[in-house]
Amino acid sequence: MPFDTQKFITSQIEAAKTKVGGKPALLALSGGVDSSVAALIVHRAIGPKLHCVFVDTGLMREREAEKIKSTFEPLGLKVEVIEASSRFFAALKGAEEPEVKRKIIGEQFIRVFEEYAKKHKIAVLVQGTIAPDWIESGGAGRDTIKSHHNVGGLPKDLGLELFEPLRDCYKHEIRELAVALGLPPAVAQRQPFPGPGLGVRIVGEVTQEKAVIVRKCCVIVEEEIEAAAASGEIERPWQYFAALLPTKTVGVRGDERSYHYTVVVRSVRSLDGMTANFSHLPPKLLEKISSRITNSVREVGRVVYDITNKPPSTVEME
Repeated sequence: MPFDTQKFITSQIEAAKTKVGGKPALLALSGGVDSSVAALIVHRAIGPKLHCVFVDTGLMREREAEKIKSTFEPLGLKVEVIEASSRFFAALKGAEEPEVKRKIIGEQFIRVFEEYAKKHKIAVLVQGTIAPDWIESGGAGRDTIKSHHNVGGLPKDLGLELFEPLRDCYKHEIRELAVALGLPPAVAQRQPFPGPGLGVRIVGEVTQEKAVIVRKCCVIVEEEIEAAAASGEIERPWQYFAALLPTKTVGVRGDERSYHYTVVVRSVRSLDGMTANFSHLPPKLLEKISSRITNSVREVGRVVYDITNKPPSTVEME
């Protein structure tokens, strides 16, 4: 049976009116399609009582705050940016195990929200949680694959009511909802970005230096793959990015020995993220990505391509 977007939107607007009512609510707007769809649905229900907040963790995409404000403020949603990178990097210091990192990031998000909520007398936290988030986090008796920050990172003493209008939806349904709500293609078809951000694209300990490196590499991967897709050279993958390994390898720059980081390029095809196959990118495209990264990101001396499906791997590195 086809997914009825209008019926779903109407039902969730009514659910938001019932759950949130006249109370002020807080929504973390990340710029991804999930939180964007949740924001528009709840905004239609409660209007200016919805506070949209972008938390700059230091682990977000390039110029993300600017993009969010320019996209959503013309739609009537006011977006407040909270600079919190120093607290996230401090909390992550020394943490290497992926589950530990995810829960630290999740808790820091919640603490930021609690502080904001107390200041603005917020009663409800709205999240763009979708089905794969709680399924992979061990919901309904399942094994925990990885704790999504908006599920596994939630503390037991959360002092806010929780409203998740998209909880039973999958990514392809979210994209249909985005189109029905009038979101621009740049948002509706935007590739997924993990809730913990670049923190799970840095294998091992997260530092500000590593975040800068992997952010630059992700921009290059995105630009080259999107250009190849636009020219018809390839079909646009479902998700594509760079990740940073914790070890360095020996190389040569000019006539001198170098010792720099290794970057993994990842590109996959999928429908809902529950399973995925690696993309068969053309060698010339991979060569171009590798050359750009090693020539412009001086801390990187080696680039490799991940050819593992999900399962046995996950899409992200951690």
